Amino acid sequence: MRYTKIILGIWIALSACLFAPSCTDLDETVYSTLAAEDFQATEDDLASLLGPVYVPLRGMMMGWQGYYDVMEEPADIVVTPVRPNGWYDGGTYHRMHRHEWTFTQWQPTNLWNNCFRVINTANRVIYQIETDDIPIEGTLRDQTLAELRGMRAWAYYILVDSHGNVPIATDFADPDPPQQSTREQVFQFVADELVEIIPDLNPEVSSATYGRYTRWAAYATLAKLYLNAEVYIGAAHWDKVIEYCDEIINSGNYILEPEYKTSFLTENEISQEIIWSVPYDDVLATQWNQHMKTLNPNHRLVLNMEAQPWGGSCGVPQFIDTYHPDDTRKEDTWIMGPQYHHQTGEQVLYYDNYLPSIGGDFGDIPTMENGYRHGKYEIREGARWALSNDFVLFRYADVLMMKAEALLRSGNADEAAALVTEVRQRAFPDNPDEAVVTGSDLLQGSSYNYGWYLNGEVVDPEGGDDIEFGRFLDELGWEFALEARRRQDIIRFGVFHTKTWLNHHPTSIEKAIFPIPEAAMLTNPNLEQNPGY
Repeated sequence: MRYTKIILGIWIALSACLFAPSCTDLDETVYSTLAAEDFQATEDDLASLLGPVYVPLRGMMMGWQGYYDVMEEPADIVVTPVRPNGWYDGGTYHRMHRHEWTFTQWQPTNLWNNCFRVINTANRVIYQIETDDIPIEGTLRDQTLAELRGMRAWAYYILVDSHGNVPIATDFADPDPPQQSTREQVFQFVADELVEIIPDLNPEVSSATYGRYTRWAAYATLAKLYLNAEVYIGAAHWDKVIEYCDEIINSGNYILEPEYKTSFLTENEISQEIIWSVPYDDVLATQWNQHMKTLNPNHRLVLNMEAQPWGGSCGVPQFIDTYHPDDTRKEDTWIMGPQYHHQTGEQVLYYDNYLPSIGGDFGDIPTMENGYRHGKYEIREGARWALSNDFVLFRYADVLMMKAEALLRSGNADEAAALVTEVRQRAFPDNPDEAVVTGSDLLQGSSYNYGWYLNGEVVDPEGGDDIEFGRFLDELGWEFALEARRRQDIIRFGVFHTKTWLNHHPTSIEKAIFPIPEAAMLTNPNLEQNPGY
């Protein structure tokens, strides 16, 4: 067990009462609440104060219908087709693939709800501190408030990307429903908040700050926010991206791990590449279930699993075909080919890079073995229905690639290529010359063979040569596949609403943000639905 992880420790502390037998005895003294006048906060109490703000992230990121699905299912790398054992699920995955979701769709609604759980909880604790219900003084007070505001700002960064025009709520005591803000206003709120609190955010990189929102997580959020500024507010700010990336680079706190897989191991808290992650545990923090969604049911025989997977999601063959044959990231990201029984060595299944279609009305139903499966995060032998891997929100490779993209789009292609080469080098140990890319390479289009896919062939090819900086988009795919980000990337590169892949035809740029959920519209009369819905 990884008890050094602050967030896992927080979860244990918050959960202890829930599972203790004494909690069913109404005559017992209640220790889960404390009168304000009896409480004097110290640094040792921060886990209890901050824990409720972090806890929603577990279900939000890798839980059922979570952020991972929101960012991958509408994009061109991941698909959940109909299978012989089901997976139509009322058409939810077809709608995500084809950009036909509604304001009652589970995934975007779950994301909205989880973001506002973070925001509302942060507002409550901020209010308690600022009104001295929770008395904290000096540097500890400033640092705690900064961390809470940082988490709130990060949740709004997610919302500005996913839903756009959302209400900004900062006053826990205000009884009135908040007014809806424009995407531009939410963008500016996030930027201003983070810049203001950064001096007070903890700069320490250690087991004590692992999983928490530090100064470096804030710089990474700002870099990501400005990387997408042209999408969010219609104006590019590549200089800001470079500025905030350089803050992280020049800190010397992070490295590119020599082994790509280190950041995705079961015990990936050892990685010096990870800037911020969400801790999980297969016993105590059990909301990671993406491996169950992707693996063939018979894969339990390969890994001697304690649970039988469900066999849904897989890779889009058109993307798989873009990898260079010597790129080790393909094998480090995807489970493919023959799979053998953990004891007998007998082959029990074979994953092929093939789909007849997404099934349903679009062609034959894929078999349980069609499609490469998600294997970027280690699924170790004996795996349960939940995993203990920590989900990576920001890592150092992303910082280098954000800076590279900003340089490329600013006309400095050769400088960008040097950074891309640095990131690629560990992926070509047997062919180091192939790791090298030039500025002219990055100015080329994409190698992705876009077009309608049926029975293993692109029957109506569009190609990717016309995508500006398409080669760089390819680089992002090879480095960051299955890291809950592809939707954002293909929106920024103009692919989201213009290209065909698998059984998805282009729809509208209005689908680049999700609809305001029905329940939110019913409870807040100030909200207007996003355009296109």
